[in-house]
Amino acid sequence: MQNKRVSFHTLGCKLNFSESSTLAREFERGGYRRVEASEPTDVAVINSCSVTEHADKKCRNIIRKIHRRNPNAIIAVTGCYAQLRPEAIAEIEGVDIVLSNNDKGDLYRRVVELKERGKTEVYSCSVENLTRFFAAYSSGDRTRSFLKVQDGCDYKCAYCTIHYARGSSRNIPIAEVVEEAREIAAAGQREIVITGVNTGDFGRTTGERFIDLLRELDKVEGIDRYRISSIEPNLITDEIIEFCVASKKFVPHFHIPLQSGSTRILGLMRRRYTAERYRERIAKIRELMPDSFLGVDVIVGFPGEGEEEFLETYRLLEEVGASFLHIFPFSERPGTPAVDMPGKVQSRIATERVERLEELSARLHRTFSERYLGTEREVLFESTNHNGIMYGYTDNYIRVSAPYDASVINTICSVRLDAIDANGDVAATLVR
Repeated sequence: MQNKRVSFHTLGCKLNFSESSTLAREFERGGYRRVEASEPTDVAVINSCSVTEHADKKCRNIIRKIHRRNPNAIIAVTGCYAQLRPEAIAEIEGVDIVLSNNDKGDLYRRVVELKERGKTEVYSCSVENLTRFFAAYSSGDRTRSFLKVQDGCDYKCAYCTIHYARGSSRNIPIAEVVEEAREIAAAGQREIVITGVNTGDFGRTTGERFIDLLRELDKVEGIDRYRISSIEPNLITDEIIEFCVASKKFVPHFHIPLQSGSTRILGLMRRRYTAERYRERIAKIRELMPDSFLGVDVIVGFPGEGEEEFLETYRLLEEVGASFLHIFPFSERPGTPAVDMPGKVQSRIATERVERLEELSARLHRTFSERYLGTEREVLFESTNHNGIMYGYTDNYIRVSAPYDASVINTICSVRLDAIDANGDVAATLVR
């Protein structure tokens, strides 16, 4: 099998990236050579997403493209779309294996054991049987590693299918997560991004607490930085914020979904907080960690969102000083309560609101970056050489560029932030 090639096509969240990387390591141990997604391959793995109809469509298009380019390749599809619509995927020409999220960890074995081409093997399961935990972390792909600490979600937001696709909230014990963090450190990676479907809900199956996980990870030698990828507003406690302030490893960076700045719309969405509660949580972060980067998820065009509700969202984002917006136009997902809600928003209006928020995001991000021009910050530089330029991120997640210097790659070093370029990156000078 030494000459066999495998490619990975990962859609959606960082959780999927951690899982794909773990699967890739298993293929490599089995003698496969990992190739780029665009290269000829013998096995193509698609780790799918289903957060929007666009994500479903993208997955289908990728499958067809791979089959055209590699008609003899084994195509294996897993992930959330495979969990929700296995039969639809199995009908696409070229697909050999479809695996539920419960069976994702068996993907390598299923590929190796594949006996007959031409008949699609489907491994599906009901949401009630989504009980396994596929431990995963990314390695070798980037300077930072994405470490999966939690899976599933017990929240049932009106627009979301994730609880159908990923099952109930579950996790492995803190001790096992810490051991994986040690493996990441041993591999030479300096930063860990803590990921999950509902990361702050860690501990449901083990009786542990998320804050206790953070405390234990903080003790792992060889890791210089931790970031919490995303945490719900109702789960980021004062205790967590205060811990991050005191820690030398947890950086001033938070990603806290808002979805809507209208309390009425939040109620329709079945979110577990109000606009005022969100405002209060961010105020607490600003009080204790004023340099914090704040990433925010926003849904535009949810049923019932009029211009006033949209403006409530717009004004709240300005008020809390968001640093970057992840904007999602509302997408009807089959089986969710939102499908049957009145007050549908016309697509042209939703598109126009997306554009307004994109402009706001660019302005807020520039304002945040400008605040630090002329100051010194610590940066972890990536390994890629882009025509003599290297890139990295400050502790508070400002992307910086500097002339390539191999000696500082994968190290924490001080830079002076000089000027913002046309792409929104900050040109920096190394401080020796």
